[in-house]
Amino acid sequence: MAQVSKDTMIGELLSIDANVAPILLSIGMHCLGCPSSQMETIEEAAMVHGIDADELVAKINDFFAKNE
Repeated sequence: MAQVSKDTMIGELLSIDANVAPILLSIGMHCLGCPSSQMETIEEAAMVHGIDADELVAKINDFFAKNE
């Protein structure tokens, strides 16, 4: 089962499963195609967007668990 942590890069996350993009878009991360966002960690991106990184990681890992 795919799992991510706060240290996972956004680019790596999208390469694991691009279907996670709607989760990121729904919380305001509209810059997924931006080169700089690809090198941000989930924690950094969450901080920039005012989102709790632990909650975001849990939501993403739940998505992976349900779609396996």
